[in-house]
Amino acid sequence: MIKSDHRVATIPFHRPSLGEDEVEAVADVFRSGTLTMGQRTFEFERRFANYVGARHGVAVSSGTAALHLSLDAAGVGPGDEVIVPTTTFTATAQAVMHVGARPILCDVDPATLNLDPDDVRKRITSATRAIIPVHLGGNSCEMREILEIARQWNLRIIEDAAHALPSRYFGKLIGSISEFTCFSFYATKTLTTGEGGMITTDNDEAAARMRSMRLHGIERSDGKQPGSDFSWKYSIREAGFKYNFTDIQAALGIVQLAKCDSMRDARSRIAHRYATAFGAIDALETPSVIENCESSWHLYILRLHLDRLNADRDAFIEGMSRKGVACSVHFIPLHLHDIYQRAYGYRPGDFPRAETEFRRCVSLPIYPDLSGEEVEYIIESVKQTVAELSVPRSIAARA
Repeated sequence: MIKSDHRVATIPFHRPSLGEDEVEAVADVFRSGTLTMGQRTFEFERRFANYVGARHGVAVSSGTAALHLSLDAAGVGPGDEVIVPTTTFTATAQAVMHVGARPILCDVDPATLNLDPDDVRKRITSATRAIIPVHLGGNSCEMREILEIARQWNLRIIEDAAHALPSRYFGKLIGSISEFTCFSFYATKTLTTGEGGMITTDNDEAAARMRSMRLHGIERSDGKQPGSDFSWKYSIREAGFKYNFTDIQAALGIVQLAKCDSMRDARSRIAHRYATAFGAIDALETPSVIENCESSWHLYILRLHLDRLNADRDAFIEGMSRKGVACSVHFIPLHLHDIYQRAYGYRPGDFPRAETEFRRCVSLPIYPDLSGEEVEYIIESVKQTVAELSVPRSIAARA
């Protein structure tokens, strides 16, 4: 029996799925004496690119770095505009700011919480250079429609796939669809290297530039990648960044990549169990995956019908916390944050659908190491919390 303690969550929102294989792989790197970017990094890049079906994989220090380098390689810069959904983590828009461009926020499709293609069309101007679709929670955006918009207006597509490994869109893995796809390997992600990220692309020229720019803009006259071996001979063509990956991270990534499908299957089973348990509760709305797609189930975003409860989303999270279950919220829309209001004049009410869905969203724990007992405890905790917060039938009937 799981017992809750209001001071400490019995079930954390996330636990990384790491085992002795990862420990041994990192120990091998320590024994090798090569800790920073080297052959294991290049091996991880090759394996990752082969896994998703892309020509190149470029490993970098974070998902944010991946977005930044992709925008740079796409030629986006000062005076340009890039369309970004308001419902995303700030890194998506901040990467646009890092290249001197302006993030143009757009509203979301209330069914998927992903960017709404119709709203994207309304925000395209002569300054628009790119669109960054974000696959929230691992549920794919409507990429066919987005790619058609890009073709029509000659825009670049840079997918933010921080949540989308391994997600599929019409049978194709995310990472093999657009010119640039950016992944995150942060501690909470479906594949973790602690910190880190990856860009996949079929663009040879862009891949070469990103490999140079991730390490100070260094280029080698012998054609080798910077970091592939020790040499004092190199040239610096551009002012690059310190965004390189390390072999320690790559050792973790290689082991995690081999488990990627089985970990996704474990999350999918939990998502199915949640859907079965919550589908008949009228105060709850379970997430749906768009047709012909498969979610990575990085997140399980439950939505509350607040008109059927006598409290708000925050009270629901507090009720879960008292039962020892940690929940989260993804995400506070960007236009509600001070920096985007100060810099670009956004205000509450600008994106009503994003705000409405934000107020009723709660993310439940979903990760491979959740035991069956823990999953059932989470389900019972949700049911109990809904019951505690439900509007009495007699009051609802008079309303």
